[in-house]
Amino acid sequence: MASLTTARARERRNGVLLLLGPFFLLFFFTYLAPMAYAVGLSLFRDSFDGIGWEGPTKVFAGIDNYTRALTDEVFLRGTGRVLLYGLIYVPLLVVLSAGLALLLDSTLTVARRFFNTVLFLPHIVPGLIAAIVWVYLYTPGLSPVIDALDSLGAEVDFLGGNTVMLSLVNVAVWQSLGFNIVLIYVALQAVPRTTVEAARIDGAGEMRTALNVKLPQVRAAVFVAALFTIIGSLQLFTETMIVQASGLSSVTTTWTPNMLAYQAAFNANDYHYAATVSVLIAVLAGVLSFVVTKLANRRTLR
Repeated sequence: MASLTTARARERRNGVLLLLGPFFLLFFFTYLAPMAYAVGLSLFRDSFDGIGWEGPTKVFAGIDNYTRALTDEVFLRGTGRVLLYGLIYVPLLVVLSAGLALLLDSTLTVARRFFNTVLFLPHIVPGLIAAIVWVYLYTPGLSPVIDALDSLGAEVDFLGGNTVMLSLVNVAVWQSLGFNIVLIYVALQAVPRTTVEAARIDGAGEMRTALNVKLPQVRAAVFVAALFTIIGSLQLFTETMIVQASGLSSVTTTWTPNMLAYQAAFNANDYHYAATVSVLIAVLAGVLSFVVTKLANRRTLR
């Protein structure tokens, strides 16, 4: 009997390893190993001896690269822009996603599948293509939107000054809204219909039912959407690169930390500093993710 129990335990353990093994292998080779390599790279710098005919020599730098980054005004300003971008983008996307998901789940909405599909379609458009399309719509002389606004006497420079931040937020919201709506809408389908019907029998209208009955029960899905959005906002790169390449905006080649890392690596050949910036971005994403997860767990326990 004992041997049979041991054999079953071994089979169960082997089954778990077989199912989880591929995930951990991919996680190690696509995340942990590159991150460890970036950390190692950030602890060194290139030193040129003499006139440099023999090429650079890798020298241990300790935390010098991190000190350089944390005192670099370009990096600090870029980080501030990304945080401001997230401060606008994250709440706006989460509120819109939750609101539209609740609207789709209400009895007042018809053709739910159609609207689900229409709202999700922008998410399948690659970020590069989406950015190009929106730059076209933001460009004077090409954009029918700007022509329509000009005919109404409203002049808007979507790519200049502080307006470019809102223009970038608009691109991100347009592309990510559908995914988050579907995420929250699927969670709403798991809300017991008996609970919803009980609220309606008690006299609660659609608005009260949505805010006081449905929304609290899908809080976990809302926090997951917020977490994904925060991480995505720190990775701002494609849209800003396309906007900067247009030559019509105030966005520079080091406007965000990701752009700074790209310039350091591929234009200045300073891979050690690029790795340092990348590690700092990852640390910032980890800290913000930890804070959001803690808040989500605390709300769930309540």
